[in-house]
Amino acid sequence: MENYHIVQGCIHRDGYTLGYSIEGEGEPLLIIGSHVFYPRTFSAGLRSKRKLIFIDHRGFAQAGRRAEARDCSLETITGDISAMCSALGLSRLDVLGHSGHGYMALEFARRRPDLVRKTVVVATGPSHSPEHMAYGERIWNMLAAPDRKHRLAHDLARMAAKIEAEPQKRFIWMCLGLAARSWFDPCFDASELWQGVHVNMPVFDSLWGEVFRDFDPVAALQEIQAPLLICMGRHDHLVAPLETWLPLIPANRQPAFALFERSGHAPQLEEAELFDETLLNFLA
Repeated sequence: MENYHIVQGCIHRDGYTLGYSIEGEGEPLLIIGSHVFYPRTFSAGLRSKRKLIFIDHRGFAQAGRRAEARDCSLETITGDISAMCSALGLSRLDVLGHSGHGYMALEFARRRPDLVRKTVVVATGPSHSPEHMAYGERIWNMLAAPDRKHRLAHDLARMAAKIEAEPQKRFIWMCLGLAARSWFDPCFDASELWQGVHVNMPVFDSLWGEVFRDFDPVAALQEIQAPLLICMGRHDHLVAPLETWLPLIPANRQPAFALFERSGHAPQLEEAELFDETLLNFLA
């Protein structure tokens, strides 16, 4: 039984309805992404230690108009995050971004050092550039177990049929179809995590296809003043692996790293106890 208070609501900004869910007790931790999906991936125990504030970005928000190019820029998204912080009365907080939302967390920390105390990125490669993604692909081809590869081939065929039937949910069907590259258990079914999640495909196409491809991790690491923790799963075959971060680290600003040996793309769910301990130690 949940014994923590939950507050949900939304703000209206530039034609989008950006939802939020505030869950737990303690100092605030802002988690960027979907206020529907992400609460399902973090533990109840963490909510007893920190107040988790889950917020939408425009890719997950209900929209009252067609998406435009400006909706997909990190400048716009960090402006939305700032507006959410203002609406919720947040003046100093820690920030976490998972997967592609890690770039949003890094950009927010870079642009708003007055708000951000510490930054955490989880399952985020340095960028989605061809170079970084090709490195991850080589790791998959050389090291992934045969049963993972067989499972992927099976799931991709089902994914293609689902996308053809519901193209407006392509991002969700892709995430589900890539389970063998996403989870420590290659057969894990994440369908329940995605129930009721709304996606705006034009925003996702631009973010994952262009904005994250062109993200400059070197500039981000050099400019961010807040302490930074980078968490990766050993069996994450969706993004570039942890070692691709290492050549980019400035000599005078060393992030903390955590590698979760029995996780894929979601260590906060797959190794929740160890993840919570690692996170809380860093944020303490």
